Amino acid sequence: MRGPIQVHYTHKMSSTETVRQQPPPPLPARPIRLPRPREFSLPNGLTIIIVEDRRLPLVSYRLAFRTGDADDPAELPGLTDMLTGLLTEGTESRTSRQIADEVARMGAALTAGANSDYATVAASSLRTFSDHVLALMADVTLRPSFPENEVELTKQNTLESLKQQRAQPSFLATEMVSRVMYGAHPYSIVGPTPDSLNATTRNRLVEFHRLKFVPSNAVMFLAGDIDSDHSLKRIEELFGIWEPGSASSNEFPAPPISGSRTAYIVDRPGSAQSNIVIANSGIDRTSPDYFPMLLMHTVLGANASSRLFMNLREEKGYTYGAYSSLDARRTAGTVRASAEVRTPVTGESLKEFFFELNRIRSEPVSEKELEDAKSYLTGVFPIRLETQEGMVDQFVQIKMFGLPADYLETYRDRVQAVTIDEIQDVAARYIKTEEASIVIVGDGRQIATQVEPFATEIEFYNTAGKKKERPASTSGIAAIDISAVTGTWKLEIETPLGQNIPATLSLVNAEGTLSGKVDSEMGNAEIRSATLSGNTFTAIIAFDMYGHKTEAEIAGEISGTEMTGTVSMQGMPLPFTGSREA
Repeated sequence: MRGPIQVHYTHKMSSTETVRQQPPPPLPARPIRLPRPREFSLPNGLTIIIVEDRRLPLVSYRLAFRTGDADDPAELPGLTDMLTGLLTEGTESRTSRQIADEVARMGAALTAGANSDYATVAASSLRTFSDHVLALMADVTLRPSFPENEVELTKQNTLESLKQQRAQPSFLATEMVSRVMYGAHPYSIVGPTPDSLNATTRNRLVEFHRLKFVPSNAVMFLAGDIDSDHSLKRIEELFGIWEPGSASSNEFPAPPISGSRTAYIVDRPGSAQSNIVIANSGIDRTSPDYFPMLLMHTVLGANASSRLFMNLREEKGYTYGAYSSLDARRTAGTVRASAEVRTPVTGESLKEFFFELNRIRSEPVSEKELEDAKSYLTGVFPIRLETQEGMVDQFVQIKMFGLPADYLETYRDRVQAVTIDEIQDVAARYIKTEEASIVIVGDGRQIATQVEPFATEIEFYNTAGKKKERPASTSGIAAIDISAVTGTWKLEIETPLGQNIPATLSLVNAEGTLSGKVDSEMGNAEIRSATLSGNTFTAIIAFDMYGHKTEAEIAGEISGTEMTGTVSMQGMPLPFTGSREA
């Protein structure tokens, strides 16, 4: 039987196919045609920006206040966030349910929120309902009632949210970076505390609203399928009665100046990853260095083709992604490099981070990197303006940050004007590797020695943000006898809210096997699968918590008559300290 017939042939590539192996050159940038905004003002001081955009039968409203989280009273962090969250939860004439029902019936949206620099009330709807949704927006802005039951519910929900946040390494890293980089500046505060929540009352909310939510402190934005004259008349009817006021501006202290490279380790025993953030002081939003910094950051780590990503992920495989960020706010800012890496490669990752940070300072970026960064920025910019919401967001930032009126029209030209020399200049002035702050959330015992070569000083903190002693390393520590572990230990388990729960740990030696129990307010637990390695005791504990069967992991490090460690429940490590009962 004959075998299969094999045909061999060669194909000569045509000139057309040869050309297709190369990506086509980029098309020339299309001009951005933006609707021209019209600006008005009411006698009470309210500024109004109207943008007619009739592409779709939609209308978007945004009322922005030059008051943000940074303006919270020092003793009440989180007040602006709570206030804005409660605006839609009741007015003098509507309950929370009635507001929600009206919004749903129109298929509209009505929200309020705040960031560090400003607060907004936002609404959008079909053109048909534009007058109605604007009236609803005026009601929640001018006449919120802050019902006591909604205030208490918000406080309880926020307390629960705080517990969950403290279980997230990303939150712990952000919190520590903010503290380190901003010091006494209110940007250092990333959220409320249990004490500030307990001290927040309806009266404080009403008073803060009266002082800060005034027309001279606000700008109203309208965009969409609207008639300017009709809309202006409607705003005068609804907001013209708003009592004028004067919201005082705050003077904030300057962020601290770092004099050395210090590492801040938030100890999270048992973490499989290290969350690394390397930060330097940056610029405010109106800095003349903004566009060179934007290009520098894009080359360094803005996306998946930037230097940090290509090094730490593509070449080394240490992480799923490594990036930089440019955080430019109204009065201060930072430039950061960050990644989540496997615990064993924490030190090697720091080595590569500082290699790239020093390289962006000392070596000019290539022409190709510069052109790629410019193409990226000018390419994504029009996408931000494609929707009404995106366009309104840009107009809000122009007014809230005091950017030039022609910012949107000149954005791409200013990006294209940045030179290689300007990028290297800002990199040298702002990427100060010898003064960088290194924040790492991870297992302090495993990463401390890895971090030492990269920092002149290392400080250790627990997950509640309190300073602690350096965790003892298992290296060089002889194994301890099981009898040194057995007995009764009195523990203090620290919750994410800084409260302590007393517990009793009883360990017994049953023919060379550890067993025992834990008694606490959370329930009584039986110890399973206990092991002793070096001076570290680990076990699974099973207990009945409020009628539910639950398992947790306990890990303790023994030093004489003292024990430190964590109890990990549902991924949340709770640190504890303890001592042997005499």
